[in-house]
Amino acid sequence: MGSMADLFWPGDERADGHFTDAAFLRAMVEVESEWLGRELEVPELDPAAAEAGGNPVIALVRLLREQDLEVHRGLTSQDVVDTALMRMAMHAVADVRLDLAAIGHGLTGLAEQHRDTPMVARTLTQHAVPTTFGFRVAAWLTAVLDADEDLARLTFPRQLGGAAGTRAAMVELGRELPTGIPRWHTTRAPVTRIGDALVGCTDACARIANDVVTMSRPEIGELAEGSGGGSSTMPNKANPVLSVLVRRAALTTPQLAATLHLAAAQQVDDRADGGWHAEWATLRDLVRRTLVAVSQTADLVADLRVAPDRMAANLAAAGDAVLAEQRSMTDDPAPTYLGDAGAYVDQVVARAKAALG
Repeated sequence: MGSMADLFWPGDERADGHFTDAAFLRAMVEVESEWLGRELEVPELDPAAAEAGGNPVIALVRLLREQDLEVHRGLTSQDVVDTALMRMAMHAVADVRLDLAAIGHGLTGLAEQHRDTPMVARTLTQHAVPTTFGFRVAAWLTAVLDADEDLARLTFPRQLGGAAGTRAAMVELGRELPTGIPRWHTTRAPVTRIGDALVGCTDACARIANDVVTMSRPEIGELAEGSGGGSSTMPNKANPVLSVLVRRAALTTPQLAATLHLAAAQQVDDRADGGWHAEWATLRDLVRRTLVAVSQTADLVADLRVAPDRMAANLAAAGDAVLAEQRSMTDDPAPTYLGDAGAYVDQVVARAKAALG
């Protein structure tokens, strides 16, 4: 598949050919081919031709009928668009999960390596009690595993309802009707569930990126990106560019999912007048931004630089304040105050190994 590039969204090429115009056209032709029972060639479709009918299927069918007059009989435009979107989403989610697995493997190694690496915990930006970097990584890893589980539960149903969901034309034509295929013309849970699961991925990635941005500040210096980006005016700077770009995605994807829910709430009659149409580009942007974010996070985790000496120094510099809670609990404090942090790390690591193999 060819890749796109977008100067407005640096890194967009990481999403490769997912949800491009070419992929959408190909997926719609595949839907028509399967319904017809023979393979159709993908024609060249001028995107401007989609405006007249409000969707690209009408112009596409006109071209496909030059190959076979029986094409599209019994279907409606929404059957083709929805099924094509689900087909594309299924392939995109598979690639998202590959990158999540890479992130998960990387975090598992970090959690094991730094299970007992001491550092100071921070709550509401302030020093709290002692913790370990392995504990922090285990929190990252938990979010990634949760996001992957949500993706694994997704379904990508076909849409075969005909003009108003009744399949009247299919019955009239004597077509053998598929069983177990929902007619969800105005019930948009298949779309909103995909959107919600993708946002869960960018949430999990931002959880990591937020900490890297904070902990890589020079005055903290506990983490650093493996190859930080440069500055156009200060060549000595090594900006946490991947983390910044991941945060950018997480700041925008929830609004895209909200648009999908708004479109679902605006469904009316037996096909919505605008709510359905609002989904296509919204889902495209959400899918591509998620693909980019998980790919960037995989690179971020793979090359992350950890500074245990700075973690220990910052913990020591925090002084007695980090042991205030411990002293309020006992007159005979233990040498360390880490609770069952190590056990939590072990539990999350075991979950990751079971899930990721």
